[in-house]
Amino acid sequence: MPQKITAITPQKRNPRRVNIYLDGKFAFGLEKVVAAWLQIGQTLTEEEIANLHQADAREAAYQQALRYCAYRPRTEQEVRRHLAKHGVDEAVAEEILQHLRELGLVDDARFAHEWVESRAVFRPRGVWALRQEMLAKGLPAEVVEEALAQVDEEELAKKALEKALRRYRQLPWQEMRRKIAAYLARRGFSSETVNAALNDLQQQIYPNSTSAASAEDNPL
Repeated sequence: MPQKITAITPQKRNPRRVNIYLDGKFAFGLEKVVAAWLQIGQTLTEEEIANLHQADAREAAYQQALRYCAYRPRTEQEVRRHLAKHGVDEAVAEEILQHLRELGLVDDARFAHEWVESRAVFRPRGVWALRQEMLAKGLPAEVVEEALAQVDEEELAKKALEKALRRYRQLPWQEMRRKIAAYLARRGFSSETVNAALNDLQQQIYPNSTSAASAEDNPL
């Protein structure tokens, strides 16, 4: 049996939502955008009410996703996980993701490239570590590999080594070498890259030395 809308009032605690009264009684709340076409005196069938509830759930989930993406860039998989955590149906989540793609708010390829660039500037990592970080974010393997294709691991190792030197510069060479080697390894650099970076460092500090053993006699 159709019911008549007798009042539409804003919610005090959430200005984005309104309360709908049917036949003089509170019936349910809706997002303003969903209730935009409703007016006092209008009648609603059970099917129309059900459709309003579904539209409201979609809009609430969409707003949830927008707030989540506003904090920092997100991958598609991060958005899926977030919506699933809040009970959003998978099909609805995919609809929301499509909207976010169209708005440019979710872009896995851009996310991957920006992740690599940010790490290079602030926290240099080796290719292995970068790959694991991005896969953990839910980025597709092909997107990860494309972003890593332009990475110069040796250059990243040099940047990371500069940071390590600030901490270990005053140590004797052999101890400093061990500390820096461990530092670079923890950041995902390959053993080949680590050894190359340390050999270059040794030649810079001890240009006439031929081995780490001879350098040990000349601590910094």
